Amino acid sequence: MKVIKYLSLILAVTLMASCEKQTIEYDAEPIGEMAEIQLHYIAPVTAVAANNITRVDLNNQMVANNKAPLSTYNAIPSGSVGKFYVVNPGTLNIKMYKLGKVTIDSLVYDQNVTVTKGKQNLFVHDMTLPPTVIDNGYPYIRRETVETDSTTWVKFYNFLYETAGVPTTLKLQYQYISHRTNQVVNIGSPVAFGESTGWQQVLLIKLPNELVTAGSRRIDYRIKVVDNNGNIVGDLQVRNASGAMVSYADYWTGTIGRRVHHIFCGFRAAVPVSAVRTFTAL
Repeated sequence: MKVIKYLSLILAVTLMASCEKQTIEYDAEPIGEMAEIQLHYIAPVTAVAANNITRVDLNNQMVANNKAPLSTYNAIPSGSVGKFYVVNPGTLNIKMYKLGKVTIDSLVYDQNVTVTKGKQNLFVHDMTLPPTVIDNGYPYIRRETVETDSTTWVKFYNFLYETAGVPTTLKLQYQYISHRTNQVVNIGSPVAFGESTGWQQVLLIKLPNELVTAGSRRIDYRIKVVDNNGNIVGDLQVRNASGAMVSYADYWTGTIGRRVHHIFCGFRAAVPVSAVRTFTAL
């Protein structure tokens, strides 16, 4: 009994001493005071593997490499929605590299940009210029489903180039065709180059057999040209894959509750041709 008593005493003293020596620390900083960024690579280049970015450094810290490259007309972080890189507010240096012919990463982009507290999207649209910074629009407004009507959210960006190095001077009005009326509906206000509509509601009407499902529908989109007085003057004419100039028309599947960036980029009248590229925010 004495042996057990002394062993218990020794164990208790040891545990007390051990606890006194251990200091639990949480080595972290509050996210709310940091800048959160998503980086979009939308420079008008041909969408081939040779133009992928095989390494990205943010303030000299590598965040992407050739195992998970930043592909053309895409963004990082990717893989799932709602991810951001967290950096200190202030000056952010961005370096981008491509894999060279001798398997050595070659620096192709080195620019500084100012980022602020909160969520924002950075758009590299010219490899010789700093990225354009656009507020992410967070926190997001919530909207409840009402019977068969509900909402998806779209944010349209105008990064259209006319030809190499020549941004468009056209102000663009993004539109969708309503399932209810079959009429075109404006998505936000017209936007010039480097601007965004902000998050805008796009109405979906679920089919009768979809009342208890999440709900998704095809949505047809159009783009109009707007003059300096805000008047629509006609369809946006863009070059298609066959080399002909046609009125812009495209469609995407909209899902109730989702928020999707619609980024219009590429060349209006040259190759690579223009298109809306999407990136899901939520």
